[in-house]
Amino acid sequence: MKRISLILFITIGFCACRLVAQEDIHKASIIIQADLGKYTISRHIYGHFSEHLGHCIYGGYWVGENSPIPNTRGIRKDVVNALKEIQIPNLRWPGGCFADEYHWKDGIGPRNLRPKMVNTHWGGVTEDNSFGTHEFMDLCEQLGTEPYICGNVGSGSVEEMSKWVEYLTFDGISPMADLRRQNGRDKAWKVQYWAVGNENWGCGGNMTPEFYSDQYKRYATFCRDYGENHLMKVAGGSNSADYNWTEILMQKIPSWQMWGISLHYYTTDWWNKGPATNFTEKQYFETLQRCLEIPKVIDRHMTIMDRYDPEKKVALVVDEWGTWFNVEPGTNPGFLFQQNTLRDAFVAGIHLNEFNKRCDRIKMANIAQTINVLQALIFTQDEKMLLTPTYHVFNLFKVHHDALLLPTSLTCDEYELEGKKLPALNVSASKDKNGLIHVTVVNIDPLNGFALKIDLRGVDAKDITGKILTAPEITAFNTFESPDAVKPAEFNKAGIGKDGISVPIPAKSIVVLEIK
Repeated sequence: MKRISLILFITIGFCACRLVAQEDIHKASIIIQADLGKYTISRHIYGHFSEHLGHCIYGGYWVGENSPIPNTRGIRKDVVNALKEIQIPNLRWPGGCFADEYHWKDGIGPRNLRPKMVNTHWGGVTEDNSFGTHEFMDLCEQLGTEPYICGNVGSGSVEEMSKWVEYLTFDGISPMADLRRQNGRDKAWKVQYWAVGNENWGCGGNMTPEFYSDQYKRYATFCRDYGENHLMKVAGGSNSADYNWTEILMQKIPSWQMWGISLHYYTTDWWNKGPATNFTEKQYFETLQRCLEIPKVIDRHMTIMDRYDPEKKVALVVDEWGTWFNVEPGTNPGFLFQQNTLRDAFVAGIHLNEFNKRCDRIKMANIAQTINVLQALIFTQDEKMLLTPTYHVFNLFKVHHDALLLPTSLTCDEYELEGKKLPALNVSASKDKNGLIHVTVVNIDPLNGFALKIDLRGVDAKDITGKILTAPEITAFNTFESPDAVKPAEFNKAGIGKDGISVPIPAKSIVVLEIK
């Protein structure tokens, strides 16, 4: 009989504005078909995005070689170690909106000779270009991750993008390869993932989908494959529910010319973003309501793609997603620094579950952003570093990397507030190459726990252990003074019986179970 490990993540919300004397316990059940998996969950679904924005790059990754903060060639050691722990699979750079005003030649050569520029999108600050191509590729090598580079279509040229590809990936004798060698790198890098522009419907040029499609084909034609390096090109796709953009790109760009098409979806009310902390239960509900719209949005884009590409040759790449709240009081509004609470952890868990379940089409996703910006995984402050609740979700969910998606069937009660209802639970399951089965379940109900029954079909379970991520309130977050206010702990309350696996799920928690 096979030894089976089952890891179960359960996320439950709490909001201090509705206090109850005793938690209500509801029933829920999950059927997992452990022997019917068909599609693989790409580890690249768990990718990250880091832009020249606020303190994501400068002070986040980059402190310079002369900094008293421990570093390797100017890159913070503590950040690298933290990201290696969650097995970061890819990193998108240099933007974002910044990408379409970034000219890569400004970021190579001796740093004291690099020209400065104004970051017009994010705070109007001066960018000194001390972190450029060589520094980014060094960061990726230190992390052991795949670079995902976003080229400049908005203010750049075909020649500029073509030469950047050559500079990075050509190992022979050419002007750009020779320039790379003059700047200290003899061997070409391997670069697979390449975005041709960013948000070209907006900050990347305010283009129509018809015009961008023609521009994409022109730029992509001159992004060459050199030697054994093969570019997997990503077309700049839709903003949220702009289905016409996807329709036009799928009509006009042949599938052989693009590996993927992007989608950006932020969990935010653009007219009233609300606070990142001290939110009410109504604000909590509304955030999760927007979060739970992502399955519908994704499915509609995928339906359009299926009409033109039934064989699913073109990937859907959700390369910007996450929460977007008001910045913290007293911070630069152009730096997009927001706190990260247990609510953000729930948003992360739901997104990752939904991406997992659509891994036949979704091959990459990138949370915005890794450090100090939007739904960050890491905060830094001088020599200090802390991990957010969202970081812990990525650390727990890494068991899904390159695992086989398993079909699931979920039955549960709904979370209701002021006459509106949302599904209380959200689930995905997978089996890794060693036969270990992992299940992630997100419970957004802020008041009710669940007596969860798991019917695991096709295998037998023998032993069970677990971990839990929780805090006294859904508004809880980590600070430099209290960096461990929200962190995982041991959980040993689940059991295996004749009628399946029983899990008494506490309120406001993420539970991780491993069953052997």
